[in-house]
Amino acid sequence: MNIFKIKWIAPFLFIFLTFLVSCEEKEDQEDPWVSLSNDNDLSGWEQLGGEASYRIEDGMIVGSTVHNTPNSFLVTKETYEDFILELEFKVDSIMNSGIQIRSNSLPGYQDGRVHGYQVEIDPSDRSWSGGIYDEARRGWLYTLENNPEAQKAFKQNEWNHYRVEAIGDTIKTWVNDTPAAYLIDDKTSEGFIALQVHSIGENDEAGKEVMWKNIRILTDSLSKYSKESPLDPKTTKNELTYAEKNDGWKLLWDGKTGEGWRGARLDDFPENGWVIEDGNLIVLASEGKESAAGGDIVTDSLYGDFELKVDFKITEGANSGIKYYVDTDLNKGPGSSIGLEYQILDDDRHPDAKLGNHEGSRTVASLYDLIQADPDKPIKPVGEWNTAHIISKDNHVEHWLNGVKVLEYERGSEEYRKLVSESKYVEWPNFGELEKGRILLQDHGNRVAFRNIKIKTY
Repeated sequence: MNIFKIKWIAPFLFIFLTFLVSCEEKEDQEDPWVSLSNDNDLSGWEQLGGEASYRIEDGMIVGSTVHNTPNSFLVTKETYEDFILELEFKVDSIMNSGIQIRSNSLPGYQDGRVHGYQVEIDPSDRSWSGGIYDEARRGWLYTLENNPEAQKAFKQNEWNHYRVEAIGDTIKTWVNDTPAAYLIDDKTSEGFIALQVHSIGENDEAGKEVMWKNIRILTDSLSKYSKESPLDPKTTKNELTYAEKNDGWKLLWDGKTGEGWRGARLDDFPENGWVIEDGNLIVLASEGKESAAGGDIVTDSLYGDFELKVDFKITEGANSGIKYYVDTDLNKGPGSSIGLEYQILDDDRHPDAKLGNHEGSRTVASLYDLIQADPDKPIKPVGEWNTAHIISKDNHVEHWLNGVKVLEYERGSEEYRKLVSESKYVEWPNFGELEKGRILLQDHGNRVAFRNIKIKTY
């Protein structure tokens, strides 16, 4: 190539290379983070719960305690699923506070009470800042009692930095770049973010403050920005939470074997009709026939006064149930064993929802064939996990669904016996009035999964 051509090409080559470098630098400088706060006002936020004071001051959100009000929350108007959140905060040394994530306020849940995951702000001697608490639901899910490095990471009376990653069923936290929590839990996948000002007692001084600044969130390209945590993950699946252990709960199923359970008409756990997969106890489909495959399974032990919690997930058109005060010596013939039943059903697709001697008494969470559950019950769709909660103490029984009480009754009362006399159970003397009985999971020929089976006795 001659010198003239080189001189002619060189300037254009320089311009082209400069353009490429400029584009690369621009791409590197693009900030994927979105700020959740501004220097002027609280637009994008709203207050729920109590009446603590929130204000903007020097680019910070400042929350102040007041007397005679419950926990207060400044919540984002937008909800978030998977995200990475970073912020800075400074808190009075005698305050308790927290950052709500994937939280909600629903009309049917405790009159709209804010509930969900909370990343704790704890300046007390306990030093559990960065731990994960389940506000208004299950209590502590991940404490810092076995993480002294994270306990020491919090700076008293100084600005602290939090990083929170909520991706899929995993929540990880860092306090001033120190790994604090690593939780695996799929209770809630979406909700708002909120800044909490905790309620205070009458003897506590009002006006104590917590301040937040540089609140930013990332919702795209999370795999690119996610950090590894050296902590061992803690899962809540088929495990007792910290709060449950302290409250006397016990696992009724170990999540791995059939230990503690047997077939209702067998001496051992059924060899077919039931499978254990990925920590789920599953009754298999068998054309919707009642107890025609593996059959019902029952606990080895008998229970009197108790609380029972069971997560369940149905398939389309499914029918099943959780029975209690079951006597397996009754009804040796075809069909299911006899006992009071917390109905599990696809109300929209199974014909049983419209049957029964008492209207609506065969819908999900109802006392089967006797009492209808509240029609406004908070049921999650087919394919999602729901939580049944049965409380039976001194013959007073309550059915709860996803944290909401949907019915209650008195075993053995005149009203109860009248309902029985008008039901399919009239042929069984003293139906449902055993002092103690077994817990039963029903095989009704449809695929239904169970997990997190827990009991507390009195």
